[in-house]
Amino acid sequence: MRKSTVMTEGVIWKEMLFFSIPLILGNLFQQLYNTVDSIIVGNYIGSEALAAVGSSSSIINLLIGFCIGASAGAGVVISQFYGARDEKGLKKAVHTTVAISIAAGVILTVAGILLAPVILRAMGTPAEVFREAVIYLQVYFGGIVFSVIYNMSAGILNAVGNSKRSLVYLMIAALSNIILDILFVIVLKMGIVGAALATDISQLLSCIFIILYLVRSKEVYHVNIREIRFYDNLLSKIIRIGLPTGIQNIVISFSNVIVQSSVNSFGAVAMAGFAAYIKIDGFNILPVLSFGMAAATFAGQNVGAGRYDRVKRGMFVSVGMGVIYTILTGILLLTFAPQVIGVFTKNPDVVGYGVYIMRFFCPFYWLLGILQVLSGTIRGTGKTMETMLVFLFSLCIFRVAWIWGALAIEHKLDWVMTAYPLSWLVGAVLILLYAWKGNWMPIQKRE
Repeated sequence: MRKSTVMTEGVIWKEMLFFSIPLILGNLFQQLYNTVDSIIVGNYIGSEALAAVGSSSSIINLLIGFCIGASAGAGVVISQFYGARDEKGLKKAVHTTVAISIAAGVILTVAGILLAPVILRAMGTPAEVFREAVIYLQVYFGGIVFSVIYNMSAGILNAVGNSKRSLVYLMIAALSNIILDILFVIVLKMGIVGAALATDISQLLSCIFIILYLVRSKEVYHVNIREIRFYDNLLSKIIRIGLPTGIQNIVISFSNVIVQSSVNSFGAVAMAGFAAYIKIDGFNILPVLSFGMAAATFAGQNVGAGRYDRVKRGMFVSVGMGVIYTILTGILLLTFAPQVIGVFTKNPDVVGYGVYIMRFFCPFYWLLGILQVLSGTIRGTGKTMETMLVFLFSLCIFRVAWIWGALAIEHKLDWVMTAYPLSWLVGAVLILLYAWKGNWMPIQKRE
C-alpha cells in the first residue's frame, strides 16, 4: 500500500480516480453512522423517533460543517507544501491542523449540548418529537470532539494523497456502529439514547486509530504530541484559506435548517419522509463531494509543484466524472424509489412522502456535480473566498428567499422541494462563469 500519492505526474484520470475511490468509500462509511441510526430507529422505535433523528441531522451538519469545511484550508496548505517538497512548512501545517481540531472539537461539544433545545425550538420542531430530538442531539454532541479530530486528521492524510488509510479506520468504526446500534437499541432497549451513544463510541474508535497512526508514522507528516500548537504564520494562512470554506459549509447547512424548519410545518409524517430521503441524498452526493476533494488535492499539489498545465486538465476530468456519476445514480434512484425509502420505514404514508421528494432531487443531481467538483479545483488553488460567495448566494440567499417567498404565496411542500434544483442551477451557472472568466489560476512561474 502506498502511504501517499504524488499527483504531479502520471495519467490524470487514473490518479484522480484511484485517489477518489478510497475517499468515496470512506465518505459512504461515514454516512453510515446516522443512516444506520435512522434505519434501526425507524424500524424498532417508530416514525416519531425517526423524525427526531432527522430533525437533529440538519443541526449536526450545521455545527460540524464549519470545522470540517475549515479543514479544507489546512488541506490546501498541506497539499501545496507537499507538492513543493517543503518538509519544514508541511510539519508545521500538520501540527497546527491537529491543534485546531482539538480546540474546535471542545467548543463544538459545549455549544452543541447547551444550544440543542434552543435551536430545535427555533426550528419549530413539533412537540411530539421535541424531547427525543433534544436527547439525541445532546448525547451525540457529547462525542463530537472525536469526529472533528478524526475528520481533520483524515484531511491531513488526504492532502498528501493517503486516502486509503482513513478508509480502513472508517470501515472499522462504521461496522462497530452497526453492532452497537443492534446491541443498544434492539437488545438493551436503550431507545434513541442508545442510537446516539453507538455513534459516539464509533467516532471515538476512528479518532483513536487515526491519531495513533499519525503519531507512529515515519512519514514526513508524522505527528509529535509535544509539537502540537498554533504556529502563527500558518494558523493565519489556514484560517484565511479555510474560513471561507467553513462559512460555505455553514451557509449550506443553514439553508438546510431553514428547509427542515419549513418541512416541520407539514407534520411528523412529512418530516419522517424527508428525513428518510435526506439519508439517501447524503449517500448519493458523497461521491460528488469526494471528486471535489480529489480535485482540490490534485490542484493543490500541482500548484505547489508549479504544474499549472495539469490543474485545468484535472478540472475537466473531475467535472466529467462527477456529471456521469450523478446522471447514472439519479436514474437508478428514481427507478427503485419505493424500495429505497422502504429500507427506513414500512409506514406507507412516510414512503409516499419520500418517493415524492425524490422526484425533485434525482433528475437534477448533475447540476450539483458541476457546482461541487468545479469549486473543488478552484478551492485547491487557494481561491476559497470566491467559491464561498457562489455557495452563499445560490445555496443560501437564493434558496431561503425562494422558500420564504413561495410559502408566503401558497403553503405547499412542492415549493420547498423546488428550492433544491433551482439553487443548484444558479450555483452551477455562477461557478461555470467564474471558471471561464475569473482570475483563479496562479500566474505561471518563469523557469
